Amino acid sequence: MKLLLVNPNTTDTMTMGMRLAAEAVAAEGTEIVAVTAADGPESIEGYYDEAFAVPALLDAIRQHPDAAAVVVGCFDDTGVDAARCATEAPVIGLCQAALHAASIVAGSFSIVTTLGRSVPAIEHLVRRYGHWEMCRRVRASEIPVLALEDPWSDARDRLRREIGRALAEDGSEAIVLGCAGMVDMARALADEFSVPVLEGVTTAVKAVEGLARLGIATSKRGGYAPPRAKTYRGEFSRFAPR
Repeated sequence: MKLLLVNPNTTDTMTMGMRLAAEAVAAEGTEIVAVTAADGPESIEGYYDEAFAVPALLDAIRQHPDAAAVVVGCFDDTGVDAARCATEAPVIGLCQAALHAASIVAGSFSIVTTLGRSVPAIEHLVRRYGHWEMCRRVRASEIPVLALEDPWSDARDRLRREIGRALAEDGSEAIVLGCAGMVDMARALADEFSVPVLEGVTTAVKAVEGLARLGIATSKRGGYAPPRAKTYRGEFSRFAPR
């Protein structure tokens, strides 16, 4: 089966990190096809960036109609609902996948993300996915997303310090890493802090891979029905449903 992993920002190195993590956990017979958005922001840090990342995400899905499953590689779950309208394949974002996994292995968790401006969007998702009572706190380590790509930055040390504070102050039993750029850090942090540390890429791959192998598709009754045919004008005319 073909599993499409779409990075909705335009940073290729982040896509490469997600692809390596996905390939490491994919089952035999699963082909990971990782795609970087052709247009849009280089990182997604808040609602404004999200809005401009969605068209390229949908374009990538349209270019891979044979994908059996789709992972949206952003912890804000950018464009996931629109993506579910665009394909029958099961689609999941990193936040939903990581939260469900955390709820299985722990009774409570804290989310540690990048910038404070991302906290409201993540809190909204936690409520939407039904994990608000289990989530002790969404914490910002005040790391710009692209600092995670810079080996000379202090991003990893700042992330460690915030995890330490989460465990000491929140009393959480697990940590969820709230950014795709943290994908390669989960195992080492779990060993360091002796608690489950979950990230969204690998948990998302296993979630939709399982659904696809069970033959479960996205419902087309109601909100995820295909968009109605109509005219789109201007630069978005190529997205017009037909």
